[in-house]
Amino acid sequence: MKSVSTVFGAALLSLCAFGSASAHAPIPVRVVVVTTFEIGRDTGDTAGEYQNWIEKLPLQKTIPAPGTDHDVMHYNPDLHVLGIASGEGPEHMASAITALVLDPRFDLRHAYFVLAGIGGIDPNFGTIGSAVWAPHVINGGLSHLIDPREIPASWPDGFTPVQGSTPDEKPRPASHSGMGDMEYTLDPALVQWAYGLTKDIALPDNAGLKVSRLRYTGFAAAQKPPSVQLGDTISGETFWVGAKMNQWAERWVKYWTDGQGVMATTAEEDVAFCQALALQGKAGRVDPKRALILRTASNFDMQPPGQSAAQLLSDEAHETGFSGFQASVDAAYTVGSVVVKELATHWDRYEKALPTAR
Repeated sequence: MKSVSTVFGAALLSLCAFGSASAHAPIPVRVVVVTTFEIGRDTGDTAGEYQNWIEKLPLQKTIPAPGTDHDVMHYNPDLHVLGIASGEGPEHMASAITALVLDPRFDLRHAYFVLAGIGGIDPNFGTIGSAVWAPHVINGGLSHLIDPREIPASWPDGFTPVQGSTPDEKPRPASHSGMGDMEYTLDPALVQWAYGLTKDIALPDNAGLKVSRLRYTGFAAAQKPPSVQLGDTISGETFWVGAKMNQWAERWVKYWTDGQGVMATTAEEDVAFCQALALQGKAGRVDPKRALILRTASNFDMQPPGQSAAQLLSDEAHETGFSGFQASVDAAYTVGSVVVKELATHWDRYEKALPTAR
């Protein structure tokens, strides 16, 4: 592993390659690709979320990323696309986005932000290897919780809004308040545009994916091949697993979207991503409407019939990776890059006005 000083030294030398003009004018950015982690090195080994973007788009220039977990960013000076790895978890995401937006080297007021990362998937919604654009992000980490051994018999689970005392508190509390942000709706036209641009992409299937999904007898959506879909993501730092928790997540998504949302994927960072952009948007530094979230399914969030939640957790923990890990990493680039390239190469269309669904 390289030392921190070696990483920073290489990054600083790369930054100098932009020339002295970069010290006087902001580095132009049309799209920011946001990933959460990498495995090992950024290039040349097993790919995590970040590596495909660096090697394939490519993002050939390295720039220091002070105030972030990953230390460096990567940039394509022809497409004006910037890529970052925020670090896993909401704290890392909020810190990375805030540090980036406040960085005086960049003017991000017209930039699009595309979060492309892996996540779990509800087998009632879809299957591993799929790619899902999120219309809504639901906060799954902020609530009141009663211990399962003390839940009232009439309750579906032990979760209630932190602003209330019953699972279906009515009227529903505000989504945004001093008690916390519970739901974000991404720009509907932009989400539909991204989905329309990518919905017919054929995602690869393989024997491993087939074996994993065939275990989910009785779950028709889980047994289909991977595809590009639209569905909401629930975001929370606790890495939960199991059918009972999945039932809560489905209910929680419907509750906070007034019955309009559809639980699809699970992730850690998405609420923090939206919160950071929303707050910086209030200061006029970014446009929160220019944000997209693509989650690709590396694993099912609950066990198949005949297995316990603990067994599923053990199986996943002791395998080399989630059953759909490599497929999901590849799908994030395959699908996400279509949108990123369209935005970057037709900047004359998208700089001043958001895309609309075709």
